[in-house]
Amino acid sequence: MSEQIRGVKLPEAFCSRMETMLGQDYQPFIESYTKARTFGLRVNTSKISCEEFEKIVPFPVKRIPWTENGYFYEEDSRPARCPYYQAGLYYLQEPSAMTPASRLPISPGEYVLDLCAAPGGKATALGAELKGQGLLVANDISTSRARALLRNLELFGIPNVFVANETPAKLAKTFPEFFHKIILDAPCSGEGMFRKEEALARDWSPEKSAELAKIQKELLMQAVHMLRPGGMLLYSTCTFAPAEDEEAISFLLENRPDMQLLSLPGYEGFSQGIPAWGNNDERLKHCVRIFPHRMDGEGHFLALLQKDGCVLSESRPVRTRPDANTHKWLDAFFQEIGLHSLGGLPFDWNRVETRGEKVYYLPPVNTNFRGLTFLRNGLYLGDLKKNRFEPSQPLALAIRKGEAEAVISLPVSDERLTRYLKGETLTIEQDEAAHKKGWHLLCVDGYPLGFGKLVNQTFKNKYPAGWRI
Repeated sequence: MSEQIRGVKLPEAFCSRMETMLGQDYQPFIESYTKARTFGLRVNTSKISCEEFEKIVPFPVKRIPWTENGYFYEEDSRPARCPYYQAGLYYLQEPSAMTPASRLPISPGEYVLDLCAAPGGKATALGAELKGQGLLVANDISTSRARALLRNLELFGIPNVFVANETPAKLAKTFPEFFHKIILDAPCSGEGMFRKEEALARDWSPEKSAELAKIQKELLMQAVHMLRPGGMLLYSTCTFAPAEDEEAISFLLENRPDMQLLSLPGYEGFSQGIPAWGNNDERLKHCVRIFPHRMDGEGHFLALLQKDGCVLSESRPVRTRPDANTHKWLDAFFQEIGLHSLGGLPFDWNRVETRGEKVYYLPPVNTNFRGLTFLRNGLYLGDLKKNRFEPSQPLALAIRKGEAEAVISLPVSDERLTRYLKGETLTIEQDEAAHKKGWHLLCVDGYPLGFGKLVNQTFKNKYPAGWRI
């Protein structure tokens, strides 16, 4: 029979299957739906350390024990309204959903793919680990979702990114055995999120789950095709359905004997994968299941796999130079604000490309993206105007604390920060600005929010309309 709990009507077929799967654990599982969901945020460690975040965060937080940079917060804290959020210091993410990216080891300089990346929870985590080195390809087949993905990556200040809006099949043709690491957070039936999103429970059906299972197997095979020898693939879903979890991994292992299932760093609340729910392969015990009655989070499944062979490192440095006009005005702007590094790394003029009036900072990888539909290749620096350079909002957010000299830094409690984020003009005292006039970065406790121009103690707001709160 179906269950009606806290306004969530669980489908009858779902309940019946879960009772068969869980046995004695079924009742605690059902009772978990009577509990309030948990809320989490993940610190952007490419901008701020967890230790520093804990010192300055203006609302109560508590460490999430299974991730190094995750925190629980209370729902009424409303952290999205805090200027630290607009500075890209953290990402709001369901606590269990932080797990997959935290279990895929990333080293700066690697080529990393997030195949189904929107809205960006996992992509921003992977990008932060790359620390501006190597390449992050973040893809989503939906144009509207890819735009949201791009915004979150820009908010996090990730400079070495290629945001694609492509079919996985086309990406697989373009990037055979290219990536060191791939994360496939597959589209799924969403059973693990019924408590969070009641619409998923209303729309669920066994037939829909079976159809998604076919898609997941296709995506897995395409992902493996793009993985270089020795590379790692992290597969995850937010569903309990064996057809979408153990059966999908069984299919991959049977069809790609060059893929090995690895054990994952554990946590006391994790549950093992169940071989009987797949093809009875004992290796399926290396998979991880997250159940809401055993952890303070929603439902998830994850599996880490590695392709046989040795990882071959290679260097494909970008070979481009800005034209003289771009170099002149961009350099003049950098000198005006006192910027000599970007994202913690020396600025590389070989990575600057001008397309019309727009100036970009390409990823440090010479890769052919021709024929692909994409929203962004690299960091959008700004626009060339007549005899000047106009900086972009993504550039402001890519600058780290202390990298620019021309700053106006206000405490998080200063109401002018909210006014700035709404697009208003501000009054700045003489001792609050680095210079008497010109371009400045407005910062919250030293962390950049955006640009403006100072004229006679008036700070002319350059925060873009599309970013305003």
